[in-house]
Amino acid sequence: MAMWSPWRGCHRYSEGCKFCYIHKGDDKRGVDTNEIVRTDKFNAPIEKTKAGAYKVKSGQTVYLCFSTDFLIEEADSWRQECWEMIKERSDLNFLFLTKRIDRFMDCVPKDWNGGYDNVTVGCTIENQETADYRLSVFSALPIKHKNIICQPLIENVNIENYLHDVELVVVGGESDKDARPLDYDWVLDIREQCIRIGVHFEFRQCGTHFIQDGKHYKLSTFHLCSQAKKANINC
Repeated sequence: MAMWSPWRGCHRYSEGCKFCYIHKGDDKRGVDTNEIVRTDKFNAPIEKTKAGAYKVKSGQTVYLCFSTDFLIEEADSWRQECWEMIKERSDLNFLFLTKRIDRFMDCVPKDWNGGYDNVTVGCTIENQETADYRLSVFSALPIKHKNIICQPLIENVNIENYLHDVELVVVGGESDKDARPLDYDWVLDIREQCIRIGVHFEFRQCGTHFIQDGKHYKLSTFHLCSQAKKANINC
């Protein structure tokens, strides 16, 4: 696994961004998250050693722009260079998540056609409103590998009509002392939707405020992922 952050900075975009950990962390450091800037890791996938080998070894999954959005408007003038590096490194699998899926066709390279084999796109949703809008767009897009990311999930959602051609659905709660609660029944409902369509499902993390069998639990951030794993419901 490798991380690639060609730029940093983002804007709160919808309800799911309310308690964004990137903004919270930047606030503590006195950094303006709303300023979008290129990083010194811009060319990371094609950097080479003195011996001429790529520093990022072949076969890895590269998590792209996980502290920002690959489709953010301020990066429009830089993105084509990224696509060229992605194409050059066809031996790597690139994965990015976006809330701005409606910008997708304005952001792809001219030779995208039906999509690159080594690119997976995750469309992020948090409630029924964003699910219906974003996933209706997502379903029609020419992308070879599609994931749906229901995180932070802040209400029960029905996404079954959008699961065709999707490889994986990920569900997770919100991490913050004031976080909106995650009800385990919502998680199980999405899991059942995935099972009916035959889509892989992953429960990635509980919420800080977690409801199960009508009981309200407050969990530490440190335990959110491990508690989700203990549920043993991935399929």
